[in-house]
Order: sequence, then structure tokens, then C-alpha cells
Amino acid sequence: MTKHRPWYSILYVQVIVAILFGVAIGHYFPSTGVALKPLGDAFIALIKMMIAPVIFCTVVHGIASMSDLRKVGRVGAKTLLYFELVSTVALAIGLLVGEIVQPGSGFNIDPATLDTKSVSTYVARAKEEGIIAHLMAIIPDSYFGALARGDLLQVLLVSILTGFAIANLGALGERISKGIESVARVFFGIIRIIVRVAPIGAFGAMAFTVGAYGVGSLWNLIQLIATFYLTSLLFVILVLGGIARVTGFSIFRFIGYIKDELLIVLGTSSSETVLPHMLQKMERLGASRSVVGLVIPTGYSFNLDGTNIYMTLSTLFLAQATNTPLTFPQELGILLVAMLTSKGASGVTGAGFVTLAATLAIIPDIPIQSIALLVGIDKFMSECRALTNLIGNGVATLVISRWEGELNVDKLHEAMAHPVAFGEELEAEPVG
Repeated sequence: MTKHRPWYSILYVQVIVAILFGVAIGHYFPSTGVALKPLGDAFIALIKMMIAPVIFCTVVHGIASMSDLRKVGRVGAKTLLYFELVSTVALAIGLLVGEIVQPGSGFNIDPATLDTKSVSTYVARAKEEGIIAHLMAIIPDSYFGALARGDLLQVLLVSILTGFAIANLGALGERISKGIESVARVFFGIIRIIVRVAPIGAFGAMAFTVGAYGVGSLWNLIQLIATFYLTSLLFVILVLGGIARVTGFSIFRFIGYIKDELLIVLGTSSSETVLPHMLQKMERLGASRSVVGLVIPTGYSFNLDGTNIYMTLSTLFLAQATNTPLTFPQELGILLVAMLTSKGASGVTGAGFVTLAATLAIIPDIPIQSIALLVGIDKFMSECRALTNLIGNGVATLVISRWEGELNVDKLHEAMAHPVAFGEELEAEPVG
């Protein structure tokens, strides 16, 4: 018999209360709200501290434990194919909605009148980070440098190479793999400790957001914000919901299953804050351990549905706001460029903004300084990006696992009917 827990001890309830208090403090005492920023930053930093070692152990053990290395290539190919197809749909939906709704029409902004100081850093980074430089940056300067910096793509590269190397060592490799699995237990144990302070982190981050930008900063660009949130919601319900239905589960039950993670992402505006626990939750949902270990970490760089919708929708918004006419071939060009620049954007706050700047840097038709229009609302947009990205990666994990014939459907339905609370002490082994 399951022991009934007091409502106030449930983490998602604590996070909801913390977010509401954060909004209130930021609105009525904005200077205090801004001063609380370190609480949110500290929580995100604590989680980020653990992401590189968790991903390393997860991916290495996942590859090393596969008896058939051809399976790694097969799963990897299916994963990238799925990511590319769904990401392209997300980009196309952003373009389509931007054309139909025309959220930027009537602004009549002269780019020369904009204060570009607030975006000069993003513009400089975008111009420096070309496609070739972006690809070269995947290779770390040293093996341990990737782990030290925590760059997701670099950690993935090092982890994949290490996993293949261990898999080819025979009996010795099996012993090393078990050792890595034991180390992973330690890292997940640390995550369970850190996650207890999630409400404090969400409180500080939300108080800062409202205190620094103010709810009033939304009104001038409320149409774009509403359009983006509605588009993302429709994408989740119709596109991801359709994919989920074909796979054999309800998107609404899935969202209910990860509600704790979604609330933490809402409070922190970063999907990375729940990455380690998503690894565990997807395995408990019936997805195979090997697929979880490959799809979730890879998805955080290559399957960013929310970021993709944001990029094309915001690009059209800026073109409309600055009265920059775009032909159909030019819009297709935006789609193709965004397919490249969207790869590698992480789930950290602001990454989508940098990626948008990189896209505009390649497209000369739209004035890049026009992104100054979005500075005040990007924090609010980043929450929707992170939420959509998280749901998309969870669905992708179940789809690929089902595609491989390794999804335990009975376990899937049982887990969705009785979801496990975030941070609860469990006996289940960590993924990887």
C-alpha cells in the first residue's frame, strides 16, 4: 500500500507555489526580484555541473553494453532521421503561421532608429560562428576539456568514441562498463539531492524575470508572444500528439507524467535543469535503456522543436515589422538556413536568441539589428521554447524505442497511470 504524501511535500506543488511567489515579488518589489537572480542561477549551475558526467556515463554505458555495434549505427540513423523530419515540420509550421497571422504587420519599424547596444554581443557571436566554425567547435581541444566545459556536442562526441572503444575490449570492456554504471549511480544520487532545492531556484528565476522585465514589457509585443505560445501548443497537440497516438500513447497522459519537469522548466526557462531526471523517467516509462542513452542527450542538441518554431516565426515577424518584403524562394532559403543553424542550440536560456541572430547573419535581406525588438520579451519566449523542446525529446525517445521494438507498452501505460514524482527516492537503477 502506497503511503499518502502530504500535498505540501509534493515537489510540483512546491514549484507552483514558488513560481507564484516569484511573480508576486517581481511585480510588487521589482528591485528585490532582480536581487533574487542568484537563486535561479545557482540552481541552474548546480544542475549544469552534473550534466556532462551524467551524459558521459549514460552514452558510454549505452553503447558499450550493446552486443551488436551495428545497432548503435541503426539507432543513431533512425534518431537523426526522426529529428530532421520533425524539426523541419516545426520550422515549416513557424513559417506558415507567420504568413497567416502576420504578427509583425503594422509595426513599421525603421531599423536605423533601434538601440542595438543590447544585442551587440549576440550579433558579434553570430557573425563569428559561421557554419564551418560551428562544426569545428564540436571537436574539443582535449578529451577532458569537453567534460570540463560541459559543451553538449563535445561531450557527445567524446562519449560516443569512448563507448565504441570500450565495446571493442571484450571482457575487459564489460568490467569497465559496469564500473561506469556504478559511477553513474553516484551522479544520479547527487542529482536527487540537488533537485530538492528546485522550488528555490524557480522562485529566484521567476522573481528576476518579472522584476527585471516587468509584466508590462509584454504588451507591446503581446501578439507575437501569443502567436508563438499558441503555435507551440498546436504543434504539441496535433503533430507530437499524432505521433504519440501512432506510437500507442496519449500526449496528454505523457504531459501529465512529466508535469514536475515541465514546471521546473517553466520556472527556470531551461530544459537542461531536468535532463538527468528525464533519462531516468524515460526508462521507467518503458523505453529501452540503450535508446534512452542515445536519444535524450542527442535530442538536446538536434531536436529542438520549440526553438525551430521560434526561429522561423520570429524571422518573419522581424521582416514584417521592418517592412522587408520576402519572396517565396527567400522564405524557403530561411527554412534551409534555419535547418543548419538550429543544430547545436542547447536548452539554456538565451540559446534560441543567439541561434536567431546566427540565422539573420546569414540572411542579408532582414536587418540583423532588428532583433533588438525581441530583447525585452526573449525571457518569456524562452520558457515556451524550453517546454516544447522537452516534450519533443520525450516523445522522440518513446518513438525510437518503439521503432526498435524495445518499448514495453504495458510498462508505458502503467507508468502513465501512476506517474512517479520528481525527486522521489526510488530503488530503480539510473539510466546508462
